[in-house]
Amino acid sequence: MQLNNKIALVPGASREVGRAIARRLADEGVQLVLPYYDWPESSQEMIDEFTKRGCSFFASSVDLTNETAIEDMVEEIEKRFGRLDFLVNNIERGGMPVVHGPYSLEHNRGQWDLEVNTTLKAKWLLFNHCLPLLRKAKEAAVVNISSIAAIVGRSGPAELLFNDGYSAANKGIANFTTTWAREAAPSIRVNELMLGLVKHRHGEGTRGWASLAESAKSQILDHILLDRTGLPEEVAATVYFLLAEATYMTGSVIRMDGGYILGGEKTSDLPEGVLSQRP
Repeated sequence: MQLNNKIALVPGASREVGRAIARRLADEGVQLVLPYYDWPESSQEMIDEFTKRGCSFFASSVDLTNETAIEDMVEEIEKRFGRLDFLVNNIERGGMPVVHGPYSLEHNRGQWDLEVNTTLKAKWLLFNHCLPLLRKAKEAAVVNISSIAAIVGRSGPAELLFNDGYSAANKGIANFTTTWAREAAPSIRVNELMLGLVKHRHGEGTRGWASLAESAKSQILDHILLDRTGLPEEVAATVYFLLAEATYMTGSVIRMDGGYILGGEKTSDLPEGVLSQRP
C-alpha cells in the first residue's frame, strides 16, 4: 500500500516510541495529526522536529481522557482532511512499582484511575470517535499498542516495572482488538502490537529502569531470549508493517518482546534416552 498523502493520527509522539512511529510514517509521505497533552518540553521538541523536517502535520494540546476534547479533535481532522486513514492507538500511562510504590501511598491518589483511563478508556474513546472518519477512507487500519504486562502482570523479573492497574488495562486491549476488527470489517483492519521492554518504554531511558538495582536489570535481560531491550525504531518498523503491508491481517496480536515471555523456560540438550541404555 502506498502511504503518500495518507492521514494518520499518532498520539504519544511527544515521547520517543511515538516519535519514532511518526517519523517513519512521515518518511513515507503520511500527513500527521499529533495530539499532545503533558510533557511540555518534549512536546515542543516534537513540534520543532517535524517543522524542521518540512513534514505535513498539525499538533494540538488534547486531553485524550476527555471525551469532549476528542470530539473537538476529530471534528478538526474532518474539517482539514475529510477522512482518517490510520489510527495508531499509542496512548498509555503506567506507574512503575519501583518508582511509585504501593497504591496506598498519598502521592498515588488517583494513580489507578490514571492508568486505566489513559491506557484503556482513552483507546476506546479514540477508536469510537474516529470510526466514522476511518470509514470514509478507502482502506484504513488501526494499530492498538499494548504491553506484555497483560500477560505477566506484577510477576517475574519485570515485576517492579508493571503496576496492577496498568497490567489490568492492557489485558482489556486484546478484547478491544478482536471486537473492533469485527465491527470495522471489511474496510478497516484492526491489529495489536504487544510490546515488551523497549528503550524509553520500560527499558533504558526511563526513571524506572534507572531505579532498578544492577542485579534486577541483569535478571530481566537474562529473561529476554535476545539479551536486550527493543528499540523505538523497531517498534516503528512493525507499526509500518501492520499499517501498510499486513493487508490480510485483522484481529491479530503481534508480540514484540525479544522473547521475554518465552525466556522463563530454558531448553537443554536431549537426554540419551532409556532405549539407548538397553544391552
